[in-house]
Amino acid sequence: MIGKDTSILGYRRENGRVGVRNHVIVLPVDDISNAAAEAVANNIKGTQALPHPYGRLQFGADLELHFRTLIGTGANPNVAAVVVIGIEEGWTKLIVDGIAKTGKPVLGYSIEGHGDHETIRRASQGARELVQWASEKQREPCSLSELWVSTKCGESDTTSGCGSNPTVGNAFDKLYAAGCTLVFGETTELTGGEHLVAARCRTPAVKQQFMDMFNRYQEVINRHKTSDLSDSQPTKGNIAGGLTTIEEKALGNIQKIGKQCIVDGVLDKAETPTGPGLWFMDSSSAAAEMVTLCAASGYVAHFFPTGQGNIIGNPILPVIKICSNPKTVRTMSEHVDVDTSGLLQRQMNMDQAGDKLLECLVRTANGRLTAAEALGHREFVLTRLYESA
Repeated sequence: MIGKDTSILGYRRENGRVGVRNHVIVLPVDDISNAAAEAVANNIKGTQALPHPYGRLQFGADLELHFRTLIGTGANPNVAAVVVIGIEEGWTKLIVDGIAKTGKPVLGYSIEGHGDHETIRRASQGARELVQWASEKQREPCSLSELWVSTKCGESDTTSGCGSNPTVGNAFDKLYAAGCTLVFGETTELTGGEHLVAARCRTPAVKQQFMDMFNRYQEVINRHKTSDLSDSQPTKGNIAGGLTTIEEKALGNIQKIGKQCIVDGVLDKAETPTGPGLWFMDSSSAAAEMVTLCAASGYVAHFFPTGQGNIIGNPILPVIKICSNPKTVRTMSEHVDVDTSGLLQRQMNMDQAGDKLLECLVRTANGRLTAAEALGHREFVLTRLYESA
């Protein structure tokens, strides 16, 4: 069991937040800076580049989300220091200044006027200094309540709604009581069950915010004349796993927020919560996209229940996989951190499953690598709102 007196060993950052990893990242502002960022990461061991395909000719809310995601990624407490590389000086400085507000060291380099060779040389020198600086950081005892934990499920089947998702819900109830900051999302996968989430909102204002976010998604469906979500929700894999409608999938998905948690607030994509409790974030149900958004929002550990086996990871956010499907546990064991197949075989109860997940969370927070980390899964996928200008 965990409680408010439970402690972990984390990294205390300059702004007071607690991280559970100590990454030094090389962050490209745009797609044409990827090669330089990857060259720096290749030169300096102990860094990792986060290449992505976007950043040119974006505008409006889409550009704001792009900046918010990159700044949030660099600001995440699991990141000790950041090297930012962009083609243009202005956008590079914007990302650097946003990350610098946390107080952590961040260096920026623009390619225009210098070229790749000179930029890579200078950025490699700066990255080497940051890696050596970060290597002296030490873990220290921190309260469990300082952990920010996110959740998203993937490759769901009937065992998800009956086993792995309720396991997350049980753990969320206990973390909520301990004063942690939690988040869930997957807007499309609440379809047919949105009224159940709305009923769990703390105030009428929060309920209205949630419904506004959900209806905004419905408007996108209507705008594109899409009368249903066939071939997308539920996916072909979900159907093969026994889920026949989006409503069935939604009812299983909602199990992740437990029975005692109240929805305390609503976030737009990659926004940072302003206090502890359970938050809803409007987000895609695509695994890599939502996990990337959770990392950009500041979450430092992620619960990922799966039925048929999803192998998603993230460069900075440790992803803990939970599975209750005996077949998946047997055939994809290297991807499973917490085996809760005993639930369906009546070898454990839900409280025991939740405690098993929380034990894994504490071990992960203290430094144990997740399966996705050990296997090198570092999926980093940005969310786009519009096509480029």
